[in-house]
Amino acid sequence: MKTYSQLKQITMSNLKEIENDWIETKAKLKQKFAKLTNNDLMLLDGKKDELLARIQLKLGKTKEEVLNIIASL
Repeated sequence: MKTYSQLKQITMSNLKEIENDWIETKAKLKQKFAKLTNNDLMLLDGKKDELLARIQLKLGKTKEEVLNIIASL
């Protein structure tokens, strides 16, 4: 089990990578999870946590699970 600070570090590094290739990542997420919409995957500056929360809610997954899914794409 990872500590909160380890998860926070994973979150920050993963989110930086996500920002760099978000268009491609968004397409892969939509292909893998058809229930995700463009609105669910809208990335706004400073709203990365909100984006993850929307995906978590829509997929019924934890934050760590969502980050792992994104990292595996």
